[in-house]
Amino acid sequence: MTEYLKQDESVRLWNVQTGICILIFAGAGGHRNEVLSVDFHPSDMYRIASCGMDNTVKIWSMKEFWTYVEKSFTWTDLPSKFPTKYVQYPVLVTPIHSNYIDCTRWLGDFILSKSVDNEIVLWEPKSKENSPGEGAADILQKYPVPECDIWFIKFSCDFHYNAAAIGNREGKIFVWELQSSPPVLIARLSHLQCKSPIRQTAMSFDGSTILGCCEDGSIWRWDAITVP
Repeated sequence: MTEYLKQDESVRLWNVQTGICILIFAGAGGHRNEVLSVDFHPSDMYRIASCGMDNTVKIWSMKEFWTYVEKSFTWTDLPSKFPTKYVQYPVLVTPIHSNYIDCTRWLGDFILSKSVDNEIVLWEPKSKENSPGEGAADILQKYPVPECDIWFIKFSCDFHYNAAAIGNREGKIFVWELQSSPPVLIARLSHLQCKSPIRQTAMSFDGSTILGCCEDGSIWRWDAITVP
């Protein structure tokens, strides 16, 4: 399955094997502007987190609607005739940032998110007593990223979430250790010819290779080397 973001302020769950749109996360409790990032929980298959231009992170649950997911694998009619279900209310809404939130990732039951504040924030989502759906954030730690005060710069993590890599508007990449507290900066990557904002990074399975996608259309690659 995969999640798909749309400019209509929705998140959509698709069955990539059958081409069926299973669930649409939108409506009364949905996002109020474009959705920019979504992530599946690493161990709870029912939970996803989304964020966007309405300055919120929303946590959704698919548990109540899982029969639709199962039905999508055995559906024999046209995909367009599938009874796609709307999920209108998230289980938690947290206003962790005061501006656009362009990237969010689960780190266990915690969440990593980024806005235009020169940092990635690690926080724990919590429900407010007597206010179903309203959330609060217990900030655990922050990972500074100098000159990262423009939106649509997205970070990436290796498969085991040992590290996160993020670019900035000067063409540099900062690699942070995620499993330590206080935060440890693993590397600061740069090249004399890389001066354009790095909008997106991608880390290999073990984090030994990092790609940076720049605003000028170039892609840069860094490889970790073992020094004797």
